[in-house]
Amino acid sequence: MKPKPILYHCPDARSLRCLWAAEESGMEIDLRLLPFPPRAFAPDYRPVNPLMTVPGWVEEGRLMTESAAICERIAEGTPLEVRREEADYWSYRNWLHRSDATLTFPLAIMIRYTRVEPETRRLAQAVDDYKAFFGGRAKSIESALSDGREWLTADRFTIADITVGYAAFLATTLDAGALLGEATQAWLARCMARDGFTRARRRQQASEPEN
Repeated sequence: MKPKPILYHCPDARSLRCLWAAEESGMEIDLRLLPFPPRAFAPDYRPVNPLMTVPGWVEEGRLMTESAAICERIAEGTPLEVRREEADYWSYRNWLHRSDATLTFPLAIMIRYTRVEPETRRLAQAVDDYKAFFGGRAKSIESALSDGREWLTADRFTIADITVGYAAFLATTLDAGALLGEATQAWLARCMARDGFTRARRRQQASEPEN
């Protein structure tokens, strides 16, 4: 019997995408909770992932570190995946890349300069600038949903909704939720009402961080 994949995760970090996808797909995983940020508080994690970031996904001796790619691995062969022969395939792939490179990136800057850096190094101007940066890019979600569609691609919930939904959720934790349009807010509410999202957040709260 193969061992379960291991997911190294910090509560509500971008590794939540992977935990959410696992819950949606029914994939059994070994969840290892770490304190945030691991580079400061989990030195024993370095041999697992030299980047000292989460997620860290270990399966059959292979390490993956990119949350959208891990979601693709989890979704493979399930309805969470949009297959190459489907009309929305390239739109789906574009959303997966946009979720991190365009949407989560400015939020990561905001986290750094509001939560991670010591008080003397926090930069209000950087936070304001990248909040506006996020707001401009988030308009792409609103545009995609403006025709009344329920989900981003393929007329069903997929990991595109998970990866982009995580970015929108993260924005709400950083006082940037008001930048989301009306259709985006309704879509995010649908995402967060799903049993998979609820189970993922409950599971991360029930787990104990590793020492």
